[in-house]
Amino acid sequence: MKLLIVGGGGREHALAVALKKSARIGEIHCAPGNAGIAAMGVRCVDIKATDLAGICGYVQREDIGFVVVAPDDPLAMGMVDALRGRGIPTFGPDRAAARIEASKVFSKNLMRKYGIPTAAYNAFSDPQAAADYIAAADRYPMVIKADGLALGKGVVIARSCQEARDAVRSIMQDRIFGDSGSEIVIEEFLTGPEVSVLAFCDGETVVPMVSSMDHKRALDGDRGLNTGGMGTIAPNPHYTPEIAKICMETIFLPTVEAMRREGAPFSGCLYFGLMLTPDGPKVIEYNCRFGDPEAQVVLPLLETDLFEIMEAISGKRLGELEISWRGGAAACVVAASGGYPGRYETGLPISGLGEDGQAPGAQVYHAGTRLENGGFVTAGGRVLGVTAVARTLPEALEKAYGAIERIDFAGMHFRRDIGSH
Repeated sequence: MKLLIVGGGGREHALAVALKKSARIGEIHCAPGNAGIAAMGVRCVDIKATDLAGICGYVQREDIGFVVVAPDDPLAMGMVDALRGRGIPTFGPDRAAARIEASKVFSKNLMRKYGIPTAAYNAFSDPQAAADYIAAADRYPMVIKADGLALGKGVVIARSCQEARDAVRSIMQDRIFGDSGSEIVIEEFLTGPEVSVLAFCDGETVVPMVSSMDHKRALDGDRGLNTGGMGTIAPNPHYTPEIAKICMETIFLPTVEAMRREGAPFSGCLYFGLMLTPDGPKVIEYNCRFGDPEAQVVLPLLETDLFEIMEAISGKRLGELEISWRGGAAACVVAASGGYPGRYETGLPISGLGEDGQAPGAQVYHAGTRLENGGFVTAGGRVLGVTAVARTLPEALEKAYGAIERIDFAGMHFRRDIGSH
């Protein structure tokens, strides 16, 4: 069978590596892919992940038998609907279900309606009403979120009234996130360890994957600007079996049931961003797809054939499948361009990688690379995710850091404290 992965970052590289293990798949294509994905023998095609017509046409021309839609934008646009409408089996939520990530207002209202624990909030479509609410507030920090998709950057933690007012103006009036800022959510600031839990869902059954911990800040000690993720570990040491049971009963199952009741059953990978607060686990956010870079540490621990799982989800047979995971731990350290998450250069030669795009001792997932003059060069803010699996977390971290130290490009930076807290 031919399979197409839609997307071109580190998450898609991790999916390609996992799916290539399946004996059921004869050929993997990726649109648009990247240099690292191409180096593993995947056929990369120059079609944007958001080009619905282009993707649908390619699938039909190439007789693709199954499609995995990985990024949030095409999911929110309705790519799964378009493909299924043409009779193509597809992994991912349809447009209605993707609203759980595409609209913060929708997801917060969903949680309020069905009693799913989350931060107290108010939603606003009028900048003046938001400003008046802020003026009357007496508790800081407060969290201000753009309603729509914003590349993981549409969240501001305001520590004063002035910062909150500035955030509202930037998001709703200056539209720094475009139409994603037409509405905002203002919510209470929660404290506690953060946990990411990805879960397989087929609309009725939910099967959580191994937990993970993302490191969002650009600099050591959780300092600096928010990023798309500078590294991850799995499993998350804060996520105990007791907490997992609470989350299943109060968050995971109620969310899947809520979406079903709303007429938008969720099928695909549902990401739960959680905060383990003094009052118990609460939802910070939902994503409608595999996290990036969480996928880079969770998928290497999966023992069951990923394609079998995706097929079972497509056929609403997830409950019949036994999913197994290997023991041990995984760690991913992200090599980023100088200046990221701000302005950065691209086209910089990368040293330390073989012709296959890999480095000794670890799996290197390419997030932002391209081939130029026969070598790998940078093509994004997050360039590489260097992942290692071992019996223990310290061993996995040692292997990942040992591998990343052998890689270099001008301005490259990475956090040196992944998994240390």
